[in-house]
Amino acid sequence: MNCQEIFERGIKFHHYCNTAYPLRATSLKQYELHDTDKIYELVKSNIESQKEICLYVHVPFCQARCKFCEYVVLNEKPTDEIQNKYVSYLLKEIELYRKIIKDKPVVGYDLGGGTPAFLSAQNLKLITESIKKFNLKDGMYLSIETTPVIASKDIEKLRAIKDLGYNRISMGFQTVSEKLLESLGREGSKSIYEKAVENIRAAGFDRLNIDLMYGFLNQSDEDFANTIKYTIALNPEFITLYRNRYKGTSLEAESQGVTLYKINRQYDIAFRLLKEAGYIANNGKNTFSKIPGDLGTSSYLTTRVVNATSYVGFGLGAQSFVGNYLAYNLGCADHKLDKYFDFLDKGILPINDIADMPVEEVRAKALSVMFYFGYISLKAYRERFNEDFTEIYKEQIEFLKKNYLMEFVDEDTFMLTDYGAAHLYGIIPLFYSPRSIVEMFTMSDRILDDKKGEGIYLSKYDRKKFDAPSVAVDLLIFNHDCSKILLINRADHPFVNKLALPGGFYVPGDETIEAAAARELMEETSVSLNITNENLVKITSTKNRDPRGWIISVAYKVIISENDVKPVANSDALYANWVDISSIKEDSMAFDHYEILQYALAR
Repeated sequence: MNCQEIFERGIKFHHYCNTAYPLRATSLKQYELHDTDKIYELVKSNIESQKEICLYVHVPFCQARCKFCEYVVLNEKPTDEIQNKYVSYLLKEIELYRKIIKDKPVVGYDLGGGTPAFLSAQNLKLITESIKKFNLKDGMYLSIETTPVIASKDIEKLRAIKDLGYNRISMGFQTVSEKLLESLGREGSKSIYEKAVENIRAAGFDRLNIDLMYGFLNQSDEDFANTIKYTIALNPEFITLYRNRYKGTSLEAESQGVTLYKINRQYDIAFRLLKEAGYIANNGKNTFSKIPGDLGTSSYLTTRVVNATSYVGFGLGAQSFVGNYLAYNLGCADHKLDKYFDFLDKGILPINDIADMPVEEVRAKALSVMFYFGYISLKAYRERFNEDFTEIYKEQIEFLKKNYLMEFVDEDTFMLTDYGAAHLYGIIPLFYSPRSIVEMFTMSDRILDDKKGEGIYLSKYDRKKFDAPSVAVDLLIFNHDCSKILLINRADHPFVNKLALPGGFYVPGDETIEAAAARELMEETSVSLNITNENLVKITSTKNRDPRGWIISVAYKVIISENDVKPVANSDALYANWVDISSIKEDSMAFDHYEILQYALAR
């Protein structure tokens, strides 16, 4: 499989091909160890080989489990007794690792979950004091997570957290749409959010991050834009956007109804609004910062992403990635505490799965995480792997540069372009291991079903957004001998992933239909042409040509030299390319565009 094939499949399988690697919990089974003595030696040798390390503590408790949650959280609300017991065992696990880590420099630490602030102030103190016995780097941000409900009701706990030394606090709003919150099984309201921010400030925090989510089937662009604007008005230092990843959540069945076009459109809405408000991030990065020179993320996440620094996770289901091993603690699959407690009673590291990975898997894991910030540091890669990134990935780099997806902005930084940021999920798989590339194709062949996705999409489609009938413009752009035609690959339902003529909806107003045709051509292919009534070929008004409703097509024909333009897909097009007409099959094209093409050729 070549780079183009891998890239295209990653785009289609975008709900799975993200910064979370590997693709499945069982992906690395062939590399797993099961003997406890061998596991201990693998952990010990890899930790000891690190110059520095990051630590993460996982709290698997929440008021209720949200439908979008993909993390290890107990399905039921824990009693005080369970919380106290969990923390006591968590401290046992930390002590087991302390004997291995010793005085190794710790350059990042997060207390996450779940909801760490769900714990009592005393339990938070016990955890923090245990962590502070490690060799923590001076000036490091100690980061913790809370919820708006807890922050709005318990200012004394916030003050206790600040007194423990936490100097960055993160809080998930997700959305201010109360209707969407209710459908997601989450509590929230503007009054709660405002009181939460007020209390956080009163407790002394000057580094507040607010998490927002996008890409839900039932989330409109207007709702998301209102959430962004509302959050900006609260003036947090940082705002982080999380795309709903669906995999492993109770919403997974809805995933194919949400196209990459919607994902990118909503990210672009946020990027524009945040930039206008003074929040900075390179395109493709999810955390936006209002503090100059501050990336906005915790020391733990920043070091993990930029430098691929190894990290050890403590707690139920926590992940560790150290040197060549990737491990998940007990509870990662069943979200139950009993085996976690049992292992620690026996003095055994509470690991459920651990894989001693070959270098191609270690690279793939590290690089997938690096894309969280939208770029790869060549220096960090060399320090992590003792090899030259440009030599190992020569073919991928050439493909990405040639297609305007990534570029070297300086001698150390290989960064996504704006165009590349919209196609990130096709870029990440280019750095997968050969094994995981095969896995991606196998999984996607089994899971992807465009007709099923279209059905999910149409069940939520609001036809009232357009007057009936609506008018669309379609462009037939031929080369001089009419052997090739410029086509796009659709990014959105209906007919996602089908070939189509460039085009889109005419918006009533001052714009003429000819101007709409020229605008759509520019938006979808970056080709600028003057369209006049003399270019008109056909008007099609059949009511069943578009499953969304009655949409009339006005088609225009233009002949240009294919050498004069380099089509670059934008808007709702995945790709824009010259296609040999002789190779086009009727069932490969969207709507009735094959019939329109044949009509134009016959004239």
